[in-house]
Amino acid sequence: MTSLFARIFRPRTHSEHLTFTVYTRVQCCCCHKALDLLKDYQRGYGFQITEVDIDADAELAAKYGNEVPVVAVNGKVRFRGVVNPALLERLLTAEGQENDVSPARVEES
Repeated sequence: MTSLFARIFRPRTHSEHLTFTVYTRVQCCCCHKALDLLKDYQRGYGFQITEVDIDADAELAAKYGNEVPVVAVNGKVRFRGVVNPALLERLLTAEGQENDVSPARVEES
């Protein structure tokens, strides 16, 4: 039970340096679910979201086809087809810790 409380009450990491690019299609319900989930996490972590409709670009449509949504974080593809909330949270925590330069973080090193 301790880990549950730790997850709920831990301080949020800073993720303003992250840009999530979501490759989508207009009539894609999985894409809408992924965007809704990312927007929920965006409120707590502060990262940027860019939405790209692959049907507007023939090259992207050929590259991603039916794999949408495809989510890239700072240019690296991290999710295809579905965004796993547990993996997303791990990613945000890890990225936030890598860029945390608070005095407490420096003393740990």
